[in-house]
Amino acid sequence: MTTEVFGKHKWGMVVDVDRCTGCQACVLACQVENNVPLNTQERYERARGMAWIRVERYWEGEFPDVKARFIPILCQHCENAPCEPVCPVFATYHNPEGMNVQIYNRCVGTRYCANGCPYIVRFFNYWEPVWPESFRNHLNPDVTVRSRGIMEKCSFCMQRIRRGVRNAAKENRELEDGEIQTACQQACPTDALVFGDIDPDNNRTNPGRAYSMINDDRAYTLLPRLNTDPNVIYLAKVDPDREGGAGGH
Repeated sequence: MTTEVFGKHKWGMVVDVDRCTGCQACVLACQVENNVPLNTQERYERARGMAWIRVERYWEGEFPDVKARFIPILCQHCENAPCEPVCPVFATYHNPEGMNVQIYNRCVGTRYCANGCPYIVRFFNYWEPVWPESFRNHLNPDVTVRSRGIMEKCSFCMQRIRRGVRNAAKENRELEDGEIQTACQQACPTDALVFGDIDPDNNRTNPGRAYSMINDDRAYTLLPRLNTDPNVIYLAKVDPDREGGAGGH
Protein backbone atom coordinates (compact mmCIF):
# COMPACT_ATOMS: atom_id res chain seq x y z
CA MET A 1 0.00 0.00 0.00
CA THR A 2 1.31 3.43 -0.94
CA THR A 3 1.50 5.81 2.01
CA GLU A 4 2.31 9.49 1.55
CA VAL A 5 4.78 10.53 4.22
CA PHE A 6 4.92 14.10 5.51
CA GLY A 7 8.19 15.65 4.38
CA LYS A 8 8.53 13.48 1.29
CA HIS A 9 8.08 16.44 -1.04
CA LYS A 10 9.66 19.87 -1.33
CA TRP A 11 7.14 22.31 -2.73
CA GLY A 12 8.08 25.30 -4.82
CA MET A 13 6.68 27.68 -7.40
CA VAL A 14 8.02 29.02 -10.68
CA VAL A 15 6.82 32.40 -11.96
CA ASP A 16 7.39 33.08 -15.64
CA VAL A 17 7.50 36.87 -15.79
CA ASP A 18 7.47 36.72 -19.59
CA ARG A 19 3.94 35.28 -19.49
CA CYS A 20 2.47 37.61 -16.85
CA THR A 21 0.11 40.26 -18.22
CA GLY A 22 -0.75 41.85 -14.89
CA CYS A 23 -4.41 40.83 -15.07
CA GLN A 24 -4.68 40.30 -11.27
CA ALA A 25 -6.60 37.02 -11.65
CA CYS A 26 -4.16 35.37 -9.23
CA VAL A 27 -4.81 38.06 -6.63
CA LEU A 28 -8.57 37.58 -6.75
CA ALA A 29 -8.31 33.77 -6.73
CA CYS A 30 -6.05 33.85 -3.69
CA GLN A 31 -8.41 36.20 -1.86
CA VAL A 32 -11.40 33.92 -2.44
CA GLU A 33 -9.60 30.64 -1.77
CA ASN A 34 -7.94 31.73 1.48
CA ASN A 35 -10.64 33.95 2.98
CA VAL A 36 -8.47 37.05 2.73
CA PRO A 37 -10.34 40.08 4.15
CA LEU A 38 -11.80 42.57 1.68
CA ASN A 39 -9.89 45.80 1.15
CA THR A 40 -11.56 49.19 1.09
CA GLN A 41 -10.34 52.51 -0.23
CA GLU A 42 -9.82 53.71 3.34
CA ARG A 43 -7.51 50.79 4.12
CA TYR A 44 -5.42 51.42 1.03
CA GLU A 45 -5.20 55.11 1.81
CA ARG A 46 -3.87 54.20 5.25
CA ALA A 47 -1.39 51.72 3.70
CA ARG A 48 -3.09 48.81 5.41
CA GLY A 49 -4.45 46.88 2.46
CA MET A 50 -3.94 43.12 2.55
CA ALA A 51 -3.20 40.68 -0.26
CA TRP A 52 -1.29 37.40 0.02
CA ILE A 53 -0.10 37.84 -3.56
CA ARG A 54 0.27 41.09 -5.45
CA VAL A 55 1.24 42.03 -9.00
CA GLU A 56 3.75 44.84 -9.04
CA ARG A 57 4.15 47.08 -12.06
CA TYR A 58 7.41 48.74 -12.94
CA TRP A 59 8.77 50.61 -15.91
CA GLU A 60 11.79 49.74 -18.00
CA GLY A 61 13.62 51.82 -20.58
CA GLU A 62 13.97 55.50 -21.32
CA PHE A 63 11.27 57.78 -22.69
CA PRO A 64 9.79 57.37 -25.22
CA ASP A 65 10.81 53.70 -25.39
CA VAL A 66 9.29 52.79 -22.04
CA LYS A 67 7.68 49.42 -21.39
CA ALA A 68 5.45 48.32 -18.54
CA ARG A 69 6.53 45.15 -16.76
CA PHE A 70 4.56 43.02 -14.31
CA ILE A 71 5.82 40.65 -11.63
CA PRO A 72 3.72 38.66 -9.12
CA ILE A 73 5.11 38.82 -5.57
CA LEU A 74 4.14 36.34 -2.85
CA CYS A 75 5.78 34.75 0.19
CA GLN A 76 9.07 33.34 -1.07
CA HIS A 77 9.04 30.43 1.42
CA CYS A 78 12.73 30.94 2.07
CA GLU A 79 14.96 28.13 3.27
CA ASN A 80 16.88 30.73 5.27
CA ALA A 81 13.90 32.88 6.19
CA PRO A 82 14.67 36.08 8.13
CA CYS A 83 11.13 36.09 9.54
CA GLU A 84 11.56 32.87 11.50
CA PRO A 85 14.29 33.56 14.10
CA VAL A 86 12.73 36.85 15.23
CA CYS A 87 9.34 35.39 16.23
CA PRO A 88 9.21 35.19 20.04
CA VAL A 89 6.46 32.52 20.09
CA PHE A 90 7.64 30.35 17.15
CA ALA A 91 4.48 31.13 15.20
CA THR A 92 6.40 30.91 11.94
CA TYR A 93 8.78 28.12 11.04
CA HIS A 94 10.10 26.16 8.06
CA ASN A 95 8.55 22.73 7.66
CA PRO A 96 10.17 19.66 6.02
CA GLU A 97 8.29 20.31 2.77
CA GLY A 98 9.98 23.58 1.89
CA MET A 99 7.23 25.89 3.13
CA ASN A 100 7.34 28.75 5.58
CA VAL A 101 4.37 28.00 7.83
CA GLN A 102 2.34 30.52 9.81
CA ILE A 103 0.49 29.21 12.91
CA TYR A 104 -2.32 31.69 13.33
CA ASN A 105 -3.53 30.66 16.79
CA ARG A 106 0.01 30.98 18.14
CA CYS A 107 0.74 34.43 16.69
CA VAL A 108 0.59 37.32 19.17
CA GLY A 109 0.98 40.07 16.57
CA THR A 110 4.41 41.45 17.43
CA ARG A 111 5.02 42.07 13.69
CA TYR A 112 8.71 41.27 14.11
CA CYS A 113 8.44 38.88 11.17
CA ALA A 114 7.05 41.60 8.90
CA ASN A 115 9.91 43.88 9.86
CA GLY A 116 12.41 41.14 9.04
CA CYS A 117 10.88 40.19 5.67
CA PRO A 118 12.69 41.96 2.80
CA TYR A 119 9.96 41.03 0.30
CA ILE A 120 7.12 42.77 2.20
CA VAL A 121 4.75 39.81 1.88
CA ARG A 122 3.54 39.55 5.47
CA PHE A 123 0.50 41.53 6.54
CA PHE A 124 -0.90 42.41 9.93
CA ASN A 125 -4.66 41.98 10.31
CA TYR A 126 -5.66 45.33 11.81
CA TRP A 127 -9.42 44.72 11.67
CA GLU A 128 -11.82 41.91 12.39
CA PRO A 129 -12.75 40.58 8.93
CA VAL A 130 -16.28 41.43 7.83
CA TRP A 131 -17.96 40.36 4.60
CA PRO A 132 -21.29 41.51 3.16
CA GLU A 133 -24.12 39.08 3.81
CA SER A 134 -24.26 38.21 0.12
CA PHE A 135 -20.62 37.08 0.33
CA ARG A 136 -20.95 34.79 3.33
CA ASN A 137 -21.45 31.67 1.26
CA HIS A 138 -18.26 32.20 -0.70
CA LEU A 139 -15.99 31.61 2.32
CA ASN A 140 -13.82 28.50 2.00
CA PRO A 141 -14.67 26.03 4.80
CA ASP A 142 -11.20 24.45 4.48
CA VAL A 143 -9.48 27.65 5.57
CA THR A 144 -9.87 29.26 8.96
CA VAL A 145 -11.12 32.84 9.17
CA ARG A 146 -8.40 34.72 11.00
CA SER A 147 -9.39 37.23 13.68
CA ARG A 148 -7.69 40.59 14.05
CA GLY A 149 -4.28 41.02 15.58
CA ILE A 150 -2.22 38.39 13.74
CA MET A 151 0.13 38.12 10.79
CA GLU A 152 -1.11 36.61 7.52
CA LYS A 153 0.68 35.47 4.38
CA CYS A 154 0.72 33.01 1.47
CA SER A 155 0.56 29.35 2.50
CA PHE A 156 0.97 27.75 -0.96
CA CYS A 157 -2.70 26.75 -0.47
CA MET A 158 -1.80 24.21 2.20
CA GLN A 159 -5.36 22.88 2.21
CA ARG A 160 -5.06 21.87 -1.44
CA ILE A 161 -1.72 20.19 -0.85
CA ARG A 162 -3.06 18.12 2.03
CA ARG A 163 -6.16 17.15 0.06
CA GLY A 164 -4.10 16.03 -2.91
CA VAL A 165 -1.71 13.99 -0.77
CA ARG A 166 -4.58 12.32 1.09
CA ASN A 167 -6.41 11.46 -2.12
CA ALA A 168 -3.29 9.87 -3.62
CA ALA A 169 -2.71 7.80 -0.49
CA LYS A 170 -6.36 6.77 -0.39
CA GLU A 171 -6.16 5.57 -3.99
CA ASN A 172 -2.90 3.72 -3.25
CA ARG A 173 -0.82 5.59 -5.84
CA GLU A 174 1.98 8.12 -6.12
CA LEU A 175 1.17 11.79 -6.37
CA GLU A 176 1.31 12.89 -10.01
CA ASP A 177 3.20 15.95 -11.19
CA GLY A 178 0.85 18.90 -11.62
CA GLU A 179 -1.96 17.18 -9.72
CA ILE A 180 -1.90 19.84 -7.01
CA GLN A 181 -2.53 23.39 -8.16
CA THR A 182 -2.60 26.49 -6.02
CA ALA A 183 -5.52 28.88 -6.46
CA CYS A 184 -3.34 31.51 -8.14
CA GLN A 185 -1.93 28.96 -10.57
CA GLN A 186 -5.35 27.59 -11.45
CA ALA A 187 -6.72 31.06 -12.18
CA CYS A 188 -3.79 32.35 -14.25
CA PRO A 189 -4.97 32.63 -17.88
CA THR A 190 -1.42 32.68 -19.30
CA ASP A 191 0.01 29.79 -17.28
CA ALA A 192 2.62 32.09 -15.73
CA LEU A 193 2.57 30.25 -12.38
CA VAL A 194 3.70 26.65 -12.00
CA PHE A 195 3.58 24.84 -8.65
CA GLY A 196 5.14 21.48 -7.94
CA ASP A 197 7.69 19.27 -6.22
CA ILE A 198 11.23 20.64 -6.69
CA ASP A 199 13.05 18.06 -4.58
CA PRO A 200 15.98 16.75 -6.70
CA ASP A 201 15.58 13.23 -5.30
CA ASN A 202 11.97 13.07 -6.51
CA ASN A 203 12.86 14.32 -9.99
CA ARG A 204 15.82 12.16 -10.95
CA THR A 205 14.03 9.64 -13.19
CA ASN A 206 11.04 11.70 -14.29
CA PRO A 207 11.60 15.45 -13.80
CA GLY A 208 8.42 17.40 -13.10
CA ARG A 209 7.51 20.61 -14.87
CA ALA A 210 8.39 22.93 -11.99
CA TYR A 211 11.73 21.23 -11.40
CA SER A 212 12.63 21.48 -15.08
CA MET A 213 11.79 25.19 -15.11
CA ILE A 214 14.00 26.10 -12.15
CA ASN A 215 16.96 24.86 -14.17
CA ASP A 216 16.13 27.16 -17.08
CA ASP A 217 18.74 29.70 -18.16
CA ARG A 218 16.26 32.47 -17.35
CA ALA A 219 15.82 31.37 -13.71
CA TYR A 220 16.61 33.82 -10.92
CA THR A 221 15.49 34.63 -7.38
CA LEU A 222 14.55 37.93 -5.80
CA LEU A 223 17.25 39.73 -3.80
CA PRO A 224 19.80 36.90 -4.06
CA ARG A 225 22.42 38.92 -2.18
CA LEU A 226 20.42 38.40 1.01
CA ASN A 227 21.01 34.62 0.83
CA THR A 228 17.44 33.74 1.85
CA ASP A 229 17.35 30.79 -0.59
CA PRO A 230 13.69 31.15 -1.72
CA ASN A 231 11.52 28.31 -3.00
CA VAL A 232 9.85 30.72 -5.45
CA ILE A 233 11.87 30.94 -8.65
CA TYR A 234 11.33 33.54 -11.37
CA LEU A 235 12.00 33.27 -15.10
CA ALA A 236 13.25 36.52 -16.61
CA LYS A 237 11.35 38.56 -19.15
CA VAL A 238 12.30 37.78 -22.74
CA ASP A 239 12.85 40.99 -24.67
CA PRO A 240 14.08 40.57 -28.27
CA ASP A 241 14.78 44.30 -28.45
CA ARG A 242 17.58 43.98 -25.90
CA GLU A 243 20.98 42.48 -26.46
CA GLY A 244 20.98 38.79 -25.58
CA GLY A 245 17.21 38.44 -25.92
CA ALA A 246 16.32 38.68 -22.19
CA GLY A 247 15.76 41.93 -20.44
CA GLY A 248 14.51 43.47 -17.24
CA HIS A 249 16.59 41.35 -14.85
